[in-house]
Amino acid sequence: MRIDCSRTAAGDAKAPESVARFCAQTVPYLADAQSEAQFVEAMRDVTIWHRDRSPWYRGLLSHSGVQAERINTMADVVSLPPVHANFFKQHEVLSVPESDVVLNLTSSGTTGQKSQMFFDAFTIGNARRMVDDVMRARGVVSEAPANYLVNAYEPTDGLRVGTSNTNQYLMRYAPPAKVFWSLRALGQGQHEFDAFGALAALRDYSEDLDRPARIIGFPAFLHFALQRMQRMDMEPLQLPADSCVIFGGGWKGHADQAISKEQLHHDITHWLGIPSDRIVETFGAVEHSIPYVGCTQHHLHAPLWSRVLVRNTRTLAPVPDGQPGFLSFLSPYITSVPAHSVVMGDLAVRHAGNSCACGNPMPWFEVLGRAGTSSNKSCAAAAAELLPSS
Repeated sequence: MRIDCSRTAAGDAKAPESVARFCAQTVPYLADAQSEAQFVEAMRDVTIWHRDRSPWYRGLLSHSGVQAERINTMADVVSLPPVHANFFKQHEVLSVPESDVVLNLTSSGTTGQKSQMFFDAFTIGNARRMVDDVMRARGVVSEAPANYLVNAYEPTDGLRVGTSNTNQYLMRYAPPAKVFWSLRALGQGQHEFDAFGALAALRDYSEDLDRPARIIGFPAFLHFALQRMQRMDMEPLQLPADSCVIFGGGWKGHADQAISKEQLHHDITHWLGIPSDRIVETFGAVEHSIPYVGCTQHHLHAPLWSRVLVRNTRTLAPVPDGQPGFLSFLSPYITSVPAHSVVMGDLAVRHAGNSCACGNPMPWFEVLGRAGTSSNKSCAAAAAELLPSS
């Protein structure tokens, strides 16, 4: 269902100054207290932006009894009604004219209901720059070419899956030399996991001592490739120095075959020679494009531009750190869609700032899994169906 924004001429309004100023900050990790006032101001102004441009969101605020101009504290921001990510599976709701949309992405692969999100230039430009800032801080930006194994959907004309877009973008952090997509395109929107092709690429990359290898994409496919190495009695490979793994997406529909993070990291080091500190976890969603990238302790820290909450599964009220609930995000970065306060379908636990051994002052969270047993599938769930059952 399309829910129209108020009709304004394309390009006749810029993002609020407070929002643009807040999102323009390039140091991704500062203690919350150092930016709280600017965050609250930006969240107030982006809430007003969406209220004035989206009749649907104006109705939501009215129903919730929220007066946007009275948002003055973090408690006021937290009390904004969160929009569930599943809402975007059934509705297309915009706060900008369609002519201002420069990109739209879907969250699912080949099956299941799809979230379709729309991005104006301000939103996607800031989101991509934020990824650049976080990756630079994590130490994975390099000017040296790398050979890529991409465990995600091979791009085809018309494919707008968010994960494929993300993985294509991740290849900007080291210029691609060779690239192998393990979910091979078969035509007519179909893909198939090519385990033997993935292993051949890894063997080839291990012999190219002049270029590091980068493995990006869904962890399930790398796990399956390593399982295949073991079953075939292959010798472990030693990928070149500075090789790394950058995970994007989860296990979802193949949770019954998932192994622990610790075991997966051990297997990667054993079979490919990549040390643990060069294995980078990431978390993101098409409904919320702020980057969450694991530190050397493999904890997903909130960057400056967002606040992470965990909400009670019945009341959606925030719960104390250490208690599980629905993962929820607040960020003023998005002007195209009223998704500045969202609640996800993931269960998570939040941990306080300054509690990680890496020294990052920002809070961090761990994802416990997907809530419920709905037939709706995420990218990872749909992709997982391409794995053999044994």
